[in-house]
Amino acid sequence: RLTLIYTTRYSKRMFLINTVHSDLPFPTDMRLNLVLAVTLMSIPMALVQGAEKKKLQIGIKKRVDNCPIKSRKGDVLNMHYTGKLEDGTEFDSSIPRNQPFTFTLGTGQVIKGWDQGLLGMCEGEKRKLVIPSELGYGDRGAPPKIPGGATLIFEVELLSIERRSDL
Repeated sequence: RLTLIYTTRYSKRMFLINTVHSDLPFPTDMRLNLVLAVTLMSIPMALVQGAEKKKLQIGIKKRVDNCPIKSRKGDVLNMHYTGKLEDGTEFDSSIPRNQPFTFTLGTGQVIKGWDQGLLGMCEGEKRKLVIPSELGYGDRGAPPKIPGGATLIFEVELLSIERRSDL
């Protein structure tokens, strides 16, 4: 008796594909074809499960006690940062230049991981952002220092927020 059961890794559902009794006149090659068909059907599921998007990770390195204003879309932020690859290779930093980076949050001036990961931040706060490639430079990377598909790790410090008054 040959019973094939197909389960998915992230699902509690089980699918009974087929039961073949060995006393029935099914040739061995037909049973092998059935096993092969079930195996081939499981490959797309494995690919879909492996293609799940990684999420942005935000870690608070330094909190501030007094936070009268938190960053929001449209604010001009002045930041110090250091960017590294997963292996620890530093690809950029504003600190040695002693030149803070200034940009408008939420307008696409920076990678999506920054636009998302710097929301709700206080002046003086430090964060660690682990940014998957989909929210960074994607498959193209930023040659020569950032290869395609790279996860980026940023240590950031928010120096000041310039709030644009609502018109």
